[in-house]
Amino acid sequence: MASQKKTPRVSLDLLKKYECSGPRYTSYPTAVEFNETFNHESYDAKLAEANRASAEPLSFYVHLPFCEERCSFCGCHVVITKKRDVSRRYIDYLKREIEMLADRLPDRRGVVQYHWGGGTPTYQSVDEIREIWKAVADRFEILPEAEVAIEVDPRVTTREQIDVLRELGFNRLSLGVQDFTPEVQAAINRNQDEKSTRDLYNYATSVGFDSMNLDLIYGLPLQTPKTFADSLKSVIELRPGRVAVYSFAFVPWIRGNQKGFDESTLPSAEEKLELFYLALDSFLGAGYRQIGMDHFALPEDELSVAMEKRALHRNFMGYTTKPASDMLGVGVSSIGDLAGAFAQNEKKLSRYYEAIDSGRMPVVRGFELGDDDKIRRYVIANIMCNFHLDRRLVEEKFGIDFDRYFAVELEELQIPEKHGFVTIGEDAIELTQAGRLFVRNVCMIFDSYLRKGNGDEKPVFSKTI
Repeated sequence: MASQKKTPRVSLDLLKKYECSGPRYTSYPTAVEFNETFNHESYDAKLAEANRASAEPLSFYVHLPFCEERCSFCGCHVVITKKRDVSRRYIDYLKREIEMLADRLPDRRGVVQYHWGGGTPTYQSVDEIREIWKAVADRFEILPEAEVAIEVDPRVTTREQIDVLRELGFNRLSLGVQDFTPEVQAAINRNQDEKSTRDLYNYATSVGFDSMNLDLIYGLPLQTPKTFADSLKSVIELRPGRVAVYSFAFVPWIRGNQKGFDESTLPSAEEKLELFYLALDSFLGAGYRQIGMDHFALPEDELSVAMEKRALHRNFMGYTTKPASDMLGVGVSSIGDLAGAFAQNEKKLSRYYEAIDSGRMPVVRGFELGDDDKIRRYVIANIMCNFHLDRRLVEEKFGIDFDRYFAVELEELQIPEKHGFVTIGEDAIELTQAGRLFVRNVCMIFDSYLRKGNGDEKPVFSKTI
């Protein structure tokens, strides 16, 4: 396959015009709108409703929050401890939650997408990994065609753990890299030499992991185009099927661990954009395809094939080709998405344990979508995943007149259309190659909650660029 052409550059004036705080749209409505009127009783009702769709497969997420040290860039919900008994207690409660969940879904047990995230899932010992796997596999059926993935930190993952993961049935690994530059690693408290990462990658490949994902981050302290280019070159040499290149979400008002950064060491908006273009050109030039707003995949990878067919999907676990109408989440802070509602678990271990001890699901907040939410969710998801929206399909699916329903939005879209970022056709709306960088901004036009505002002077989202 011929490599794609170099992406057209955006002027600094346009960059400044579009740079703002905005959602990544892991969900719509976003988690900012979740509230405590949706509680464990609401969740029980939604589980009962979801159970009735007995022929439909599920997505299943397990959150394992433990890390021995905190990476200072991290935005995930983690628990930092070297005391293994803390983790041991958590696993006992996690198993109880899984059992409670299975009891509420007696007729619906097939799983087509299964993911362990964290934290650091390989913080757990080999025996604990087996134990957690068994807790799910004894109660739910991991379907033969399922994508079974786990996030792996090469610094702490052993070959024995890789062997066990493969033996159990995991078929995709996601390896955190972020950046191989020692100075950048020191600045983010994540010292990870390239050789050990390469060795682990090669070993995983040798034992049968043929679906591998490497994660990079651009916009970190002390990153420069020259050093980041070296990291990109090293990743491309490994030739993983998929690569994620995330924008560093600098939100110290939300994540206290980021307050220690010297802001003068962070790339400017213009420099950060150049880092992204460097990644974009490097991966496109190496034969990868751009997937969604921050992923790249080889042409033969399932993500590329799905995007070619405009059949890519996205949920709290990321981009997927294995859509399921409902998603279950277990563990602290995990989020479920089922029967037209989002449900999030307690974030504090003590409250999570208290809920399970009382015999109730540990859901503390959520959101039930209305009809308008479902329409906008569909629109935003299609733009985020496929850079394309079939207007007539929206009309057919929801029984609306698209032009009338989204009259305000269509008028606002004329601005990015004028800048060459969007084409608005009679039957479809499509992002151009240059406009893909601004996919979050385009989706924000369809977000009715942003129009209302949050009443808070501080932004609740990271910068869109």
